[in-house]
Amino acid sequence: MSSDVKTTTFSTAETESVGDKLGYGKDSKERLPWEHYLSQYQESDPKEIAARLGISYDEEQKYFTLKFLGTVYQISWPDFQVSHEADDMGFYPLETMVYARTLTIRFLLNGAASQSTGKFKTYREMPWGEVYLRQFDGRCIKRLAFSYGNRIKDFQAIMEHIHCVPVKHGDIAYQLEIFPGYLVQMILWEGDDEFPPSSQILFSDNFPISFQAEDMAVMGDVIIGSLKSFAKCV
Repeated sequence: MSSDVKTTTFSTAETESVGDKLGYGKDSKERLPWEHYLSQYQESDPKEIAARLGISYDEEQKYFTLKFLGTVYQISWPDFQVSHEADDMGFYPLETMVYARTLTIRFLLNGAASQSTGKFKTYREMPWGEVYLRQFDGRCIKRLAFSYGNRIKDFQAIMEHIHCVPVKHGDIAYQLEIFPGYLVQMILWEGDDEFPPSSQILFSDNFPISFQAEDMAVMGDVIIGSLKSFAKCV
């Protein structure tokens, strides 16, 4: 790997599941331990992954190049060590968040390159969205509103720091690309003396091609959790 990247090796002892954090049912795939996904990854064909996702794979140095939440990462195969290219973000979720790591390895294993038609949908409108709607509403929608609904300027500063695109929704809204071609819009309505703050999270309509409902709930949790860390870098 190039000399201007920083490398993190993940410990396999870090097995706390995303499902445990989000309160998913016992049969949820998110309760499978990290070693399960790592084993599948190690048995996978990296050339097939690169072709399916439309990302680059360096056969000599054995790593993928993947953009995640605004940062370009290099992910080694077969051991899933992560490096990030130097940028101004200041926080790197793939190197610190087990949620982000699990989400990404699942994307590498099961995802596909896809572009949206330009339409966006709520979580409820996604296949099986009703199953995890209560968890998504609590962990993502209400959390976003509670955290930033009365701190619009702070939200704006964070979203601009991570180079999100402003969109015309609510009182303030931004669009981000979490994986190549997969877009998320985060919308806030500011609270006042009469009404509490509220929020909405929209997903580009191609998400079902690569992500299940529980993945998208995890994704919202990863993004909102990352905002708090990005705030320290503004």
